[in-house]
Amino acid sequence: MSPSELLKKYWGYATFRPLQEDIIEAVLENRDVLALLPTGGGKSICFQVPALVRKGLCIVVSPLIALMKDQVSQLRKRGIPAENIFAGMRHSEIDTVLDNCVYGPTKFLYVSPERLQTTLLQERVKRMAVNLLAVDEAHCISQWGYDFRPAYLEIAGFRALLPHVNVIALTATATSQVQRDVCEKLQLQDCIRFQKSFTRPNLAYVVRKTENPEAQLRKILHNIPGTAIVYANTRKKTQIIAQALRKHGIDATAYHAGLTAAERSVRQETWMQSKTKVMVATNAFGMGIDKPDVRLVVHWDLPTTLEAYYQEAGRAGRDEQAAYAVALYEDNTLRRLRENIRAAHPTIGQLKKVYQHLANYYQVAVGSHVMTTYDFDIEDFAQAYGLAPHTAYQAVKTLEGEGLVQLDEAFSQPAQLRIIVSPKELYAFQVAYAKYDALVKALLRLYGGELLSNYCTISEQRIARFLGIELQDIKQQLKVLEQHQIVRYSAQKDYPQLTFTIARQPMNALSIDTKKLQQRTQIAVDKVEAVIHYVTHSHRCRAQLLLEYFGEVTYEACGQCDVCLAKKKSGVILTEQEFKQYRGIVLQCLHKGKKSLSKVVDSADLAAEEIILSTIRQMLDNGELTYDKVGDLTIKEIC
Repeated sequence: MSPSELLKKYWGYATFRPLQEDIIEAVLENRDVLALLPTGGGKSICFQVPALVRKGLCIVVSPLIALMKDQVSQLRKRGIPAENIFAGMRHSEIDTVLDNCVYGPTKFLYVSPERLQTTLLQERVKRMAVNLLAVDEAHCISQWGYDFRPAYLEIAGFRALLPHVNVIALTATATSQVQRDVCEKLQLQDCIRFQKSFTRPNLAYVVRKTENPEAQLRKILHNIPGTAIVYANTRKKTQIIAQALRKHGIDATAYHAGLTAAERSVRQETWMQSKTKVMVATNAFGMGIDKPDVRLVVHWDLPTTLEAYYQEAGRAGRDEQAAYAVALYEDNTLRRLRENIRAAHPTIGQLKKVYQHLANYYQVAVGSHVMTTYDFDIEDFAQAYGLAPHTAYQAVKTLEGEGLVQLDEAFSQPAQLRIIVSPKELYAFQVAYAKYDALVKALLRLYGGELLSNYCTISEQRIARFLGIELQDIKQQLKVLEQHQIVRYSAQKDYPQLTFTIARQPMNALSIDTKKLQQRTQIAVDKVEAVIHYVTHSHRCRAQLLLEYFGEVTYEACGQCDVCLAKKKSGVILTEQEFKQYRGIVLQCLHKGKKSLSKVVDSADLAAEEIILSTIRQMLDNGELTYDKVGDLTIKEIC
């Protein structure tokens, strides 16, 4: 089947979005590809379609379990066989998934970068007919990126096991430096790069400095119809904000990792169906969620990077209709942002102590428990060792950045079950243990014979309702079946999951690179300063500032951000053509040396004074001109 036929069959689209078809053709030509498409740009189709064209399966490396699960679920709904492997799965579950990849019809295998380092996967992949290696969120490979994951550096080594398989790396946010890092560290050969403009012409960026953010938020929500997301940086804040909005008649709900899987599912679904107007959430919400008609994204708390801001703001207006991205801040917001980024980078001594505490908390012996996963209750852990929860959390996140542990905060795994005996042995058990006969029959009635060959997702609640008994009794009976080695059973999990990604290290020999840690701290500080520059700048178009950060220069203002609208109210706003024309006039006036502002304006008799002044202001904002101490204009750099 051709790419366009597959697109129509599985996704129902008649045509590809801009760049998608070019990317797919390059992949099918066996080229290594780096694809940069903004949020909502359709990155997944760029590797899913060519993988379906070819025989064999595609291995997809993804950093987030929630994102992996969502994509696997979407593929299965379309009738495409897909599997994923993630922290917390039993060895037998992983073994079954890998067997399906070797012998079955599986077309996509999603794995975390840490999983690539395991012997089990490395040995089994040699027997798989792999047709493509896709690296999603590829910016994670660069320490200059906003979400560095050391395990991404091992992908190049894993690729050596697949010498004839090409690679596609995908990301929505990467500066030019990060792009170079991706190509170098993934060892992309003869790489072809595709980059869609980061411009979102339908999205208006707005910044509001306010002494009363709650009142400002209510005003914005009243003025902009349609569904909205409000981002806050703590669970408690999401609940407080949602409650305050409801008191004023605005339909809002909170979403965070502290809710049960059932609660998150219900709240997400009502918002997806536009039955709830406002979702007040921590920043994990929205990843992998395809709701195109979000009209508004508000940042109650500023993120620590412009990459995160652009990605989160970009969840508005994915249907290409008018939408708004609003950032709120108060006088003390910027001070707190600077303080928090410093606090988010603990000392080496603090890191070693927290790592030792984790080992003691889970009773992990030195040299053991590689890729072993545990439920992680940050409050209980912090209390057990007299730590502030925020301090403990930041230390764990830094240890994750060092590749020592992996923390999945939004983990939700439904119950899994597989019958591991033959039908004859199962019947014998039912006869010998009549007490459990009803449960076995209920399992087969509700989930069928597939339980005898594969792990299946089950609902303990559904089984309890079917049999008319208490949920806890069902869970206990299922555990008994496992004790008798009739089934393999994993109960539903809602806690965050902590994984020791390498064998436990002695505290004094902990492999932490001090120099790199200091360097990453400075990178984080620089990124926060870029956010502060964005929100405090009052002369330059917001869209231009964001585009410039990602290495995309444009002289054309968006005309709809708060800065552009203020300029329209006060006077002149230039088109790109006008700016280029009068920029040339200004440069000509100054090419022989510095001049006063009045002389530049007087010498340019071809233009009105206001247009020349607006051109000079924009050139100053762009860094092309400077004022000296006496107020004369000088060309800083001729572009």
